[in-house]
Amino acid sequence: MAVTIKEVAKMANVAPSTVSRVIANSPRISEKTKKKVKEAMEQLGYHPNFIARSLASQSTQAIGLVMPSSGDVVFQNPFFPTVLQGISEGAHEKNYALHMTTGKSEDETLDAVIHMVQGRRVDGVVLLYSKVEDKVISYLKERDFPFVVVGKPYKHVEEITHVDNDNFRAMREATEYLIGLGHHQIAFIGGSLDLVVTVDRLLGYERALRDANIPLRNEYIVQEEFLREGGQEAVAELMQLKEHPTALVVADDFMALGVLNTLDELGIRVPEDISIVSFNNVLLAEMSKPPLTSVDINILDLGYQASKSLIQKIENNNEPTKRIIISHNLVERHSCSKL
Repeated sequence: MAVTIKEVAKMANVAPSTVSRVIANSPRISEKTKKKVKEAMEQLGYHPNFIARSLASQSTQAIGLVMPSSGDVVFQNPFFPTVLQGISEGAHEKNYALHMTTGKSEDETLDAVIHMVQGRRVDGVVLLYSKVEDKVISYLKERDFPFVVVGKPYKHVEEITHVDNDNFRAMREATEYLIGLGHHQIAFIGGSLDLVVTVDRLLGYERALRDANIPLRNEYIVQEEFLREGGQEAVAELMQLKEHPTALVVADDFMALGVLNTLDELGIRVPEDISIVSFNNVLLAEMSKPPLTSVDINILDLGYQASKSLIQKIENNNEPTKRIIISHNLVERHSCSKL
């Protein structure tokens, strides 16, 4: 037979209501009592019935994760498994489950979110992207439903809790690093301009060039998908120019892998012929040939802080709106050299 709350209470020498409060992580219970009750639960092999709890409290103990609109991109780019790991760690600390959704189009994604919210499947939502125009954010704001954005919202920045890097500054510093190595012909390979992260990084790149009195060349700015194929297509386009760039800033490590593949096929050596600074510092940046100099944006912490902030909003209606900026740092490897 299943172990009951009464049996746990008897072993811990507390009232059954105290056990219930420990399960709910009530601040009214001391840490000493919580420890005693949890030890009794462990010894007896007691597991809380979260379904019964959710029916009683109108809480699902679940967080919804809204992925970008293309499933292929989501599962290919290493950014997403890493940010999901961080979200999972934050959710696990508070015994929240994760409910993931996406769609092949923006309308499909919105439809999935509406079903998730109106079906009361989750208590709050984490958006794992930030678009220039986003129907999902508009819908969640209208419903006054708890949500957090990984990235900087395009509109209503002061009204939306979000976790992000300073992408403008990070890209400006990455470009300045290449300028410091003597490069003036620096190209930018980024994702779609529908994504706020691309816009911010492009502005950081442009600022670094302006500050160094280097002319901005439109043909040196290329946007593709955050995929290996995107990097391949972008660098192939740049290498067809009469005057090749001597350095590249690439807005994503996965794209940079495609860049390296194509340069190798063209017989262009990195860093002897062209230098590369990439972004995200996922494992493949270290394993690539040559290992990539990459901006570490602390992806795990982005996810962890997002789920932690969302749970705070879920559990306290008066929780203030937050703007959490995660630090970044440039990890130097072997993909850059002096001109």
